[in-house]
Amino acid sequence: MSSIPLSVYLVLALILFCIGLFGALTKRNAVIVLISIELMLNAVNINLVAFAKYGAKPGLTGQIFSLFTITVAAAEAAVGLAILMALYRNRKTVNVDEMDIMKR
Repeated sequence: MSSIPLSVYLVLALILFCIGLFGALTKRNAVIVLISIELMLNAVNINLVAFAKYGAKPGLTGQIFSLFTITVAAAEAAVGLAILMALYRNRKTVNVDEMDIMKR
């Protein structure tokens, strides 16, 4: 059985990161921006696991860092959604363009 080459993982991570970056920079809906950030973090996870498997010293280091990244992503999603709910209660919108002033 043949192994998947490292370049396939890198191209997949590149595509995911570019889609996430495009969404984070161009979309106005804050929920879509958060989802785009999650896509970029998942691309990083793919790179970490791929380099842990194909790196100079294969081991569990990439998987461990990937678990930390997943934990940070979960915390980011929870805090981000809580902030968005609070902003929606005050402003009645989740449009990023309308959230430029902290004061009401």
